[in-house]
Amino acid sequence: MRIVFDKNVPVDVRRFLPRHDVRTFVEMHWHPQLENGALLDAAEAADFDVMVTSDQNIRYQQNLTGRKLALVVLGSNIWPVVRSYEEAIAA
Repeated sequence: MRIVFDKNVPVDVRRFLPRHDVRTFVEMHWHPQLENGALLDAAEAADFDVMVTSDQNIRYQQNLTGRKLALVVLGSNIWPVVRSYEEAIAA
């Protein structure tokens, strides 16, 4: 599975997903000002299956109907908090 991390996701979350092809916003050389709608479009155009974000409001800000990209929203982007959910994220 191809997974891309939004710019607000701690990079170390990648360790929880060793069987997947994980890329970050920075690794994709996407412009720092790329906003959610354009970011979702870019992720789909790059054939990612999943985008992981910590943006709690993305589902209210974007129309996700018809998207082929799955979206996983973390409850926090604070590493000590995220780290405690390793098993859930891996699942």
